[in-house]
Amino acid sequence: MAVPGKKASKQFSSSRASLASDEDHQIYCQPCDEEGTRLPAHGYCTDCKEHLCKTCFTVHKKNRLSKHHKLLDATSMPKVLQQPSTSIHTSQSDDLTTPCCKHPQEIIKFYCNDHKNLLCSVCVTLEHQPTSCKVDYIPDISGNIIDSKEYQVILKALNTTFDHYQQMVEDAKEMTGKSNRSLKDALEDIKKFRKEINQRLDQLERQVVHVVKVKEQENNSNITSVETSCEEVTKSLKISSEKIKQLNTSTQANALFMELKLAEKMMEDVEKTALHLSTYDVKEHNFQANKTILTKLITERSLGTLTQKTLNKECQPIQIKTRQSSNEGKICVKTSKDKKRCWITGMTLLTPDLLIITDCNNNAVKMVDTSSQSVSDQLQLDDGPLDITTVTSTVLAVTLPDIHTIEFISISLNKLIKKHTMKVDGNCNGISCYQGKLVVSFYNPTKLQILDMNGTILSTIDGKNIFESPNHVTCNRSSIYVSDWYMKTVTRLNWQGDVIDSYGASSQPRGMSLSDDGTVFVCDRARNVIEEISGDCSTGMNVLENLNYPYTVCWCGETKKLYYSCCRTDEIDNFLYIYKLS
Repeated sequence: MAVPGKKASKQFSSSRASLASDEDHQIYCQPCDEEGTRLPAHGYCTDCKEHLCKTCFTVHKKNRLSKHHKLLDATSMPKVLQQPSTSIHTSQSDDLTTPCCKHPQEIIKFYCNDHKNLLCSVCVTLEHQPTSCKVDYIPDISGNIIDSKEYQVILKALNTTFDHYQQMVEDAKEMTGKSNRSLKDALEDIKKFRKEINQRLDQLERQVVHVVKVKEQENNSNITSVETSCEEVTKSLKISSEKIKQLNTSTQANALFMELKLAEKMMEDVEKTALHLSTYDVKEHNFQANKTILTKLITERSLGTLTQKTLNKECQPIQIKTRQSSNEGKICVKTSKDKKRCWITGMTLLTPDLLIITDCNNNAVKMVDTSSQSVSDQLQLDDGPLDITTVTSTVLAVTLPDIHTIEFISISLNKLIKKHTMKVDGNCNGISCYQGKLVVSFYNPTKLQILDMNGTILSTIDGKNIFESPNHVTCNRSSIYVSDWYMKTVTRLNWQGDVIDSYGASSQPRGMSLSDDGTVFVCDRARNVIEEISGDCSTGMNVLENLNYPYTVCWCGETKKLYYSCCRTDEIDNFLYIYKLS
């Protein structure tokens, strides 16, 4: 069989040309001929444009790379030698037309499930051999992709990511505008400060002038009278000016109108007063300046400093509003694979129709189709998972506390597949992800960690004096929320690990879910309620009451539905319960 991308040597090319002219009554297997063995042709591959012996013909039909090629038997094959193909994939399906980025002459036709890569035949031959990788021919696995859950999940993720980046642009514009406005305000403050300096110098100047005038009062009574009159006028003008500014700033239109008219009248009176001021004799005086003021101004290096602070677009807490609830039924999540009752400890929503849950009792992660209200897939793990979070549109992260592990799971063709594991340094409990960062709570030792996707610890928040038994976590751009059933609190921290607020009205807070308007839904297992607390942890309100030991919760903003599980150690635990909130 021809090797993809392999070209015949010049010597072999001339040999073929000779065969075409001298021995065209007999066609030989071209792959074997290239290796030095001459066998009669048994068929022909239209994709490879090569004649094949019986053995090569049979192998060609079985090989993963060539089993989809079009083969002609001995009666249908060309009776003259054809030029060899430079690629095993010359003929393409209608929509397989994308060239490979590594091998531009080849078309992408394969997919490696292990490396999640799209491949051409050369990639498969050189880097993804079927003996080491699970490689599929794309037309073989793409039949059910139209309108599939994977299509919906990825399309929703693309739209969400698009909206996120659009919002980033808007946020950047808003913060830049705020920064520019602050700089403009700073310029105004500089001018104001300079004016204050001028006013102070003017005041000092008036003082010395006043002293001079007092001393020379007898000889300069006329000057004194003029100055006094001028000072009264300027004082009135200043008062009027300040009042006009104040009224304009406070937008008191009526009062401003009247003050402006009074000012006009005042200026008319001032002009009349000026005409009545008598002339006075000019005296020559000597002035000795205060050098200290000048020296101080010379030695100072700046008029002031420009301080700055980082602008963050924080989520503004929304006041809790009264909600109306309606029971939407329940979904049984117990399957034939389960040996025990279910204990649903974590939930995350990929799409309104796709809910992923952790079943700690049965060591399983389950995919729940909310439209059909059934479990569509189940993945068994090595130990009991506690919490789960969405990392990307097709990747999840699950905590396994007893074996100090975070398990990464991918979703492909509506199937849950183990991806890889990450070891952590303690009993990991809750987990949440935001923009490529994992927030993980630990109960032994008590702490909170922020990690990247490679397991690198970005920061550790010591739980001493903050937590006793941190359970679930959830986070957004500005805040991290941690439920602690032992301390009976929901604690809000920033991404630097500083405690901002704490909500202490719960009795046994467990699972949490952020709403689309910045509030937090919290399961209170002791009081049998699900509570909605404000983003700043200042207030809270029960949205569902008289429940049966609610344990974890998940909110769908698109459908306005709230999903929750129970932990009562009986058959009631095998269900997810659904309420619609409005």
